Amino acid sequence: MLTAESWPIAANMLSFGATAPDGGHIKDAPASVWASQMRQARDLGITQIDPTDAWVPLARLSDARVEEFRSTLEDAGLTIPSISMTRSSVVDREKGEDFLAEAHRLMDIAPSFGASVVNIGFMQALTPAQADAIWFWLEDGHRDDPALRDLAIQRTRELGDHAKANGLQLSLEMYEDTYVGTPEDAVAFLKDVDHEAVGLNPDLGNLVRLHRPMPHPSDMYETVLPHANFWHIKNYTRDFDPATGAYTSAPMPLKYGYVNYRQVIRRALELGYTGPFCCEHYGSDSLGVIAENIQYIRQVLASALA
Repeated sequence: MLTAESWPIAANMLSFGATAPDGGHIKDAPASVWASQMRQARDLGITQIDPTDAWVPLARLSDARVEEFRSTLEDAGLTIPSISMTRSSVVDREKGEDFLAEAHRLMDIAPSFGASVVNIGFMQALTPAQADAIWFWLEDGHRDDPALRDLAIQRTRELGDHAKANGLQLSLEMYEDTYVGTPEDAVAFLKDVDHEAVGLNPDLGNLVRLHRPMPHPSDMYETVLPHANFWHIKNYTRDFDPATGAYTSAPMPLKYGYVNYRQVIRRALELGYTGPFCCEHYGSDSLGVIAENIQYIRQVLASALA
C-alpha cells in the first residue's frame, strides 16, 4: 500500500530544456552533462525524475546510450516512475508515424527503468508566435483536426495494447484545443478508446493558465479525476477583470496558485487515484519550485492518508 513517503512523485526534467551547453541537442551530449543536471535535482532532495522527451528523448537514443543513461541515473541515486512525451502527437501530419514508433519504443524501454506509465499528448510544436511570447500559452497554437480523431483513437488503442502487454499504463495529457482539450472531450475520447490500460493525465494547469473563459477547477477535476492514471501537476495565478475583459495568469508553486491542491488531491484519493505525480513549473528557478512542490504533495498525502 502506498504511503506519503513511498508515493511516486517525480520532477519533470523539462526545466533543463533540450539544448546542451555546447549548443547541440542534449541527447547527443556526454553523459557527464546528464549527470550534472541529475545531481542538481538530487541536491534538492529530489529522488525521482521524469525524463521527458523535451529533455533527453530516451526513444531516440541508441541501445548503448540508453544503458549509459541508466548508469548515470543510478550513480545519481535517482529512479524513474514515469516517462512523458511532449509535443510528439501520433497524428502529426508530418511526423505522426515517427512519433508513434517512438511511443512504442518507450513502451519497451519504460519497464526496464521501473516506470509504470508512459504519457503522450496530442499537442504539437510551438508556433513562431508562441516561441516568441513571454509565456507560450498567450498565443494560439495547434488545434487538432476532427478528421483525424478516428486515427488518434486507433493509434491510442494500439499503444494501449502495447502498454498492457508490458504491464504499463498509457496516459493521455489534457491540453487545450486537442482531442482531450476539455474535461468533456477528454472523457468522451477515453470512452471511445475503451481500453483498460489507457487513462487520463488531468493536467488542468494547461487550461487554468489560458486567457479565455474556463470552468472552475473543482468542477473540471470532478469530471476527469475518476479517469486519471497519471498526473502532471502545476499551478498558476488566474485573474479576470470584467470591466476590461482582461485575463492574467502566471506560474506559481502548488501551494500559492489558483487551484487549491490540498482539496483536489484529497478528492482524487477519495475517487481512488493511485497513479504517480509529475511536478512541473515554468519560469524562475523551476527546479527549486518543483522540489518544494514535491514536499508539499507529500505533506498533503500524509494528512489525507492518516
